[in-house]
Amino acid sequence: MGASAAEGEMNFDEPEHVRMLRDNVARFVQAEMPREAAREWDRGNIYPREVMKKLAGMGLMGLTVEERYGGAGIDIYATMAVIEELAKRSVAVACPYIMAVCYAGMNLGESGSEAQKQELLPRVAAGELLFAYGLSEPNVGGDLAMVETSARIEGEDLVINGAKRWCTGAHIADYIFCLLRTGPKEEKYKNLSIVLVPPTLPGITITPLGHVGIRGVETKDVTFDDVRVPLANVLGGPEMIGRGWQQLAGRALEVEKLELSACALGLSEAALDDAWRYAEERTQFGGPIAQHQSIRHELADARTRARAMRLMLYSAAWLADHGRPCSVETSMAKLFCCEGAAAITQTAMRVTGAYGLSDQMDMERYVRDAMSLPIVGGSSNMQKNNIANRLKLGA
Repeated sequence: MGASAAEGEMNFDEPEHVRMLRDNVARFVQAEMPREAAREWDRGNIYPREVMKKLAGMGLMGLTVEERYGGAGIDIYATMAVIEELAKRSVAVACPYIMAVCYAGMNLGESGSEAQKQELLPRVAAGELLFAYGLSEPNVGGDLAMVETSARIEGEDLVINGAKRWCTGAHIADYIFCLLRTGPKEEKYKNLSIVLVPPTLPGITITPLGHVGIRGVETKDVTFDDVRVPLANVLGGPEMIGRGWQQLAGRALEVEKLELSACALGLSEAALDDAWRYAEERTQFGGPIAQHQSIRHELADARTRARAMRLMLYSAAWLADHGRPCSVETSMAKLFCCEGAAAITQTAMRVTGAYGLSDQMDMERYVRDAMSLPIVGGSSNMQKNNIANRLKLGA
């Protein structure tokens, strides 16, 4: 991880360009994402569109786009650093950033046709495109290969019918990245296609789904009633009809696990910083509570866990950046970081006591956001299965 080291040495320093980028994003957060604004975005489930425009103006949307398409070059490590810094203040900004840079940029770069890349990737790099994921369904969660939403070919169009669930940000997206069945479901991993569906097309109905955390980008149900989409909108072009599973199981899926790990780390660091400061300032029984061994041990354990989360996340990001096999490492990072965030934020809430329960502080939001992370984007149990299967346990 980090810059190259001489033979026999280990170097865990963050690359200089990432350190500078992180510092720039941290300054942006302080200037453009004040705490009270983050609270309002959460309370009102508000998408801060103007903040996203300013992020785009900094060139941060091009970190997963090759230079020949107007991007900065693919840098997964740097992308995770940006997500982490944004998540320290608000997932209402971190999640739309992921929708642009990862959902759109990574998937188009990995699996788009040359025509799609030329048309869409410059817009991603300019901050003009958001993708929402249309993968899960009312009857389909972890077993995505059994999706029921179908598409049939009619002339130069696909006609889509069915329903998608948990489509975060579908109402603000330019395209829904839909996994559809385009053939008999008996052939489980075949006859699946990924289609880019504009959510404003006739026949699409979008309805909200309330949820306890990760607000600011509402989660939606999306139904399709004879929705017509050009065949040209198949990811990779019409020749990729029926080959969607292999596109879904590529590097972009590994990066999705890292995106959530970066959110988890950001939330954990924010909660720890607040709890640490509170422990030093809050006086009880004749001195700051930071002098109490029970508080000191809780915070020391949490800092240690957060340090391990950081190492797991960025070592896996380094592997992904260098094109090395990393399915085990990304699943381990997702498992460890997201479970860690749920534990660390609750520890921090205990340190802040009753004040941590108040919506006048950020702690209760950190806890709500963090408790979602072991569930979304592939649950912790799914990650454990991935790890055991990839390491051939019992084979």
